[in-house]
Amino acid sequence: MTALHWLAATALLTALLPLTYVLGRTGAVGLKGAIANPTPKLAAEEPEWARRGKAAHYNAVENLVAFATLVLIAQALGIAARPIVVFAAALYFFARLAHFVVYTLGVPGLRTLTWAAGFVATLIVAWAIFVP
Repeated sequence: MTALHWLAATALLTALLPLTYVLGRTGAVGLKGAIANPTPKLAAEEPEWARRGKAAHYNAVENLVAFATLVLIAQALGIAARPIVVFAAALYFFARLAHFVVYTLGVPGLRTLTWAAGFVATLIVAWAIFVP
């Protein structure tokens, strides 16, 4: 796979993450409550893991902005096929997947480590761009 394939897989993963906490919300407040406008009462009825899943998804979106921008710049510069960039893109995908899982499960130490792995992947792509 190329860095762009990994980026596409990461974007798809990020788009699918809400399904987990939407299912949690639906299970807690029913379909009618899940499709209603959010209220503090409905939010209070959501399971804690679903709230953590939503926070993990927001974090994934925030971090994807920088990572995707760097991968697209690497592609424009013709360096996205370098093994280090492809490795970083794969690392980012698996780090974000693991981050979502451990954040949703409420594992604080692993949450930080998986976030850091994604951050390192972002720095690797930046390094490949700025240090030819």
